[in-house]
Amino acid sequence: MTAVWRYGRPSLVVLLAALAVGVPLWLVAVTSAKPQAEAIEPNLDLPRHWRPATNYADAVSEGEMLRGFFNSLLVVVPSVVLVLILGAGAAWVFARRKSKLVSAAYALCISGLLLPPAVITIVMELRQLGLANTRPGMIAVYTGMYLSTSIFFMTGFIRAIPMELEEAARMDGAAPARIFWRIVLPLLRPVIATATIMVMLYAWSDVFYAFFVLGGGDRATLPLNLYQVAGAQLYLNNWHLVFAYVVVMSLPMVAVFLVGQRKIVSGITSGAVK
Repeated sequence: MTAVWRYGRPSLVVLLAALAVGVPLWLVAVTSAKPQAEAIEPNLDLPRHWRPATNYADAVSEGEMLRGFFNSLLVVVPSVVLVLILGAGAAWVFARRKSKLVSAAYALCISGLLLPPAVITIVMELRQLGLANTRPGMIAVYTGMYLSTSIFFMTGFIRAIPMELEEAARMDGAAPARIFWRIVLPLLRPVIATATIMVMLYAWSDVFYAFFVLGGGDRATLPLNLYQVAGAQLYLNNWHLVFAYVVVMSLPMVAVFLVGQRKIVSGITSGAVK
């Protein structure tokens, strides 16, 4: 019995994980390929009449996905760039300088890993700064939200980089900025790849903070745009279009994850363990 449990326990865990992830994915996939009459009450049955191409085309055209796609790019890409640059610079300082002030600043910066952002406070501050309902305001929110994660992983990685590399560059007359851009930053590639993928995955699928900060309209990102059109007359009870929208919206991030999944594991272990 002990041997059976020893080998059966991992299989049970894998089975439960597969059910928890696979059943929702299957529901979305099969419903997106059904006609409206079959998709009124979503279920796990295969479509009796397949029409995925029509559903996806209608979701893209009638759901204004192209506008939402470009809006998402205009918000997510600058957020990722800022998180990487600011995170790498701060992590270099935290990893190389030792003082109580630096330690306190590091603890404050990574506290964002545990403390969720206060939505009401964020919205009020953005209004005071004139950034409410703007893309720069959304970029600032995403940058602040995910900067803690970037600093945490990059600091651990930089601490494992030998100081002799930087000291040799200083002896050759290199300025701190040159050392950072030419030596430190190239060595951070595994963690940079991890942070890029993680921030893109989180920000691309976010609808909660986008709803309060952007407010919708012409600036709506893909998830926020789906929230808006799903409540409109066009998508009322049209689950086949809603799920087709979800499938198309998820494809870019699925591709990013499949390409960089090894980088995620190596970057996390490098930053957290080293």
